Amino acid sequence: MSPFLFYCEQAAQQQQAADAATLENVRERCQRASNAWAALAARSERTENARAKTAAEKLLDAVSENPDRGFAAT
Repeated sequence: MSPFLFYCEQAAQQQQAADAATLENVRERCQRASNAWAALAARSERTENARAKTAAEKLLDAVSENPDRGFAAT
């Protein structure tokens, strides 16, 4: 499981706990936890996207520098 999915699941669980809480302080605590997990998920998603973009750019650079080792040009 990717960190992004884990963080999303945790955010959802905390939101469910907040929705089910009868005490205001528990509801607020769970809501804060849900917000924190959601922020971690957003950060994780940005990181995964940036890593994928960097990997793709490196691959394109490698192919353009060594055309014989890359994909055949059409």
